Amino acid sequence: MNHTYEQEIHYRLLKVLSQDPQLGQRDMAKRMGISLGKVNYCISELAAKGWIKITRFRSAKNKIPYTYLLTPKGLEEKGKLTLRFLKRKLSEYEEIKKQIRELHYEVEEDGLDNPGSELSAAVKSII
Repeated sequence: MNHTYEQEIHYRLLKVLSQDPQLGQRDMAKRMGISLGKVNYCISELAAKGWIKITRFRSAKNKIPYTYLLTPKGLEEKGKLTLRFLKRKLSEYEEIKKQIRELHYEVEEDGLDNPGSELSAAVKSII
């Protein structure tokens, strides 16, 4: 698995678990848009790293669901992953702004847009 992608999945999973520790793995998978198998694999990884503690409890329906609690180490790692994720997204944002500037310049040079247009105003609000 791509390291950046793995970090993003771990970040998103830690975020989901911090918001709803009793969420089932099927619901985690749906919420995150990834497979149930991927959630199961990542939960196992996070537990092995000591980032989450998995506790079983008996519900009223006689099922034995799990609670996934972030450990102090997990909270610390979630913070680090959040910071890395934010930095990566800011970098991507700057790259996209650069591409928008270049594309808009091309459009203007080709005479396909004028300075007072709606497109021009939208581009200027971004860059």
